[in-house]
Amino acid sequence: MPLLSAAQNGVISHTLLALQRAGLVDYEKALSVQRSIHSEVVRGSRENTLLLLEHPSVFTAGKRTLEDEKPQDGTPVIDVDRGGKITWHGPGQLVGYPIVKLAKPTELVGFVREIEAGIIAVCEEFGIKGQRVEGRSGVWVCDEHGERKVAAIGIRVASGVSMHGFAINVNPDLSEFSRIVPCGISDAAVTSMALELNRKVTLDEVLPVVEKHLFEILVKVSA
Repeated sequence: MPLLSAAQNGVISHTLLALQRAGLVDYEKALSVQRSIHSEVVRGSRENTLLLLEHPSVFTAGKRTLEDEKPQDGTPVIDVDRGGKITWHGPGQLVGYPIVKLAKPTELVGFVREIEAGIIAVCEEFGIKGQRVEGRSGVWVCDEHGERKVAAIGIRVASGVSMHGFAINVNPDLSEFSRIVPCGISDAAVTSMALELNRKVTLDEVLPVVEKHLFEILVKVSA
């Protein structure tokens, strides 16, 4: 599905926020679209927008990524201007890009915490106890087996408007994470909703739940 118009199929419009399902989109194409929408939201010519999509397999590195955290076999990595370190995106992972004019744009940590709260609510609807881990962003599952990250977050705010966003591991190939030090964290594992529930979970199941909870969060924090 094309990504470029808020009037296309797959878009649920609202005076405060447009929810746009985009399907499988190349990372660099999606980044270009993000930047275009970001500019429009900054100018006030477009409503706040949440893009929800998947990417083909790709590694992306935030500004704090160290060289020894990247794949050591020469696999290409796309350097991006978000917070955080290196991560992997691929099929089976639901990626969300909230491009939103923030009511409190200088409170980036608070915005990340709100997104975490929305994802924790999503996990709860599926019977997964997601939670925060002090000193680490994202949403985690913690029990006697240790800490496992089910969702990552990396945000940038420019001109008062957010971009980049979150990635929820619904049912991806988690082996790709073994090729990097995901998010720069070497002492914790990565998990998925499917792995935690021990059943197949599809993006079609998760999408409406994410839309519901993230819509509430983003409308609350938007200007």
